[in-house]
Amino acid sequence: MEWTREQRYRRLEDEDSKNILKLEETVNSCPWRQVFHIQPKTGLLNDPNGFSFYNGEYHLFYQWFPLGPVHGLKYWYHTKSKDLVNWENAGVGIAPDHFYESHGVYSGSAIEHEDKLYLMYTGNVRDENWERHPYQCLAIMDKNGVISKLDYPIIADVPSGYTDHFRDPKVWKDGEYFYAVIGAQREDETGCIVLYRSKDLIDWECKGEMNTALQNFGFMWECPDYIELGEQGLLIFSPQGLDASGDHYHNIYQSGYLIGEKLDLEARTFKHGQFQELDRGFDFYAPQTMEDPDGRRIMVGWMGLPEIAYPTDKNGWAHCLTLPRELLIKNDKLIQRPVKELQALRKQQIEVSDRIENEKKSYQGIAGTTYELICDVKELDADEFGIEFRANGEEKTVFKYDVNQKKIILDRSLSGEPVGESYGTERKCHFDQQNIKIHLFVDTSSVEIFINDGEEAFTSRIFPHANSDEIYFYVKNGTASFTVDKWDI
Repeated sequence: MEWTREQRYRRLEDEDSKNILKLEETVNSCPWRQVFHIQPKTGLLNDPNGFSFYNGEYHLFYQWFPLGPVHGLKYWYHTKSKDLVNWENAGVGIAPDHFYESHGVYSGSAIEHEDKLYLMYTGNVRDENWERHPYQCLAIMDKNGVISKLDYPIIADVPSGYTDHFRDPKVWKDGEYFYAVIGAQREDETGCIVLYRSKDLIDWECKGEMNTALQNFGFMWECPDYIELGEQGLLIFSPQGLDASGDHYHNIYQSGYLIGEKLDLEARTFKHGQFQELDRGFDFYAPQTMEDPDGRRIMVGWMGLPEIAYPTDKNGWAHCLTLPRELLIKNDKLIQRPVKELQALRKQQIEVSDRIENEKKSYQGIAGTTYELICDVKELDADEFGIEFRANGEEKTVFKYDVNQKKIILDRSLSGEPVGESYGTERKCHFDQQNIKIHLFVDTSSVEIFINDGEEAFTSRIFPHANSDEIYFYVKNGTASFTVDKWDI
């Protein structure tokens, strides 16, 4: 179905309630609805926004077009949790009802100030010629969950030298000032980040462009997020327009990070190492982080990508969010670990220990469609070790360690309904270690894989049939000793 501009910019408030109920029935009949991931009740979900801890709860908003699986008139949908596991839908958080957001409430972030939660975001406006005009806006939530907006944008203009691709403010406080980084595109159509400063979150001063070593690196940097872990600075962003290189940058758009010295706020200079991809899988974009009361830095990403059709589109919905991950820096590399609270999802446990040689093997009780599984390979003397999951006959998703190539590989060529095949059916990265620990979270239509306690992560949507529930472990040309712990979810 081709969506017209008029259909994409219909307002939820104007839609007939019978049509909404019919759409909900279509969505709920979908065989790929998730069990333990945040997903939209209808329509399309994309970027996580306003991730924060306030008034005793985690708050997480996301971009939402409620009326179908396309990018249309965006709202912020609000969900909240006391434990990062059980999320409660709190309804629309911000609706596009002011002049400065007439064509969508775009991405932004949150910070607590004076006992309230300040939500800074981009308002999207299109003129009669469909030219884009971005505004940076402010909404404020009180302890009763009531959200009110300023009647005017707090940053009304794009600075000289940049195009109207100017969005996604991420705010933090350092000393007496608040700072915000905004994703931008220079007039020569290269991506960058612009830094702002404020004393009160309302009156903002443009300090200028953040100076990095990446001067010609894609055409737009979306969803920037600057944080500090220990004595190091970390800049996360999503550059658009990178060409594939070796095993890198094979998705339509990428998300990654730079680690370096702390940002020099006065000189706006960030000295850093090389750009590294955050996630090696097929479906990961636009992540956002927050600091929780225990001082942990936690990240959630969009498990999807722009401009890609997904099999759930025909069921009236698209996309979900990743599980929350704790971030650490180790040897100038970002470590991502599923937060410990997720262990509360665990139900019946099955344990297996075995040594196999040149064979593929399954085990009683090690099967399913929604589960957590840890496979710890202690002794590997072979050309390849792998796990086939969500399998049934020819249908399977495969994760393997190719010892000779020194690569770990996720293969979804036979995962079920195809998605994004023009961008390839394998994702891989370099790996050269004696032991490998493979940690999977498998939901109805996704997998998140963490290697060696978060040294690498692979996030992907998969769309197998419901009866594809088998799990196999295999070795080629050699032997492997391993243990498996599997929990139903």
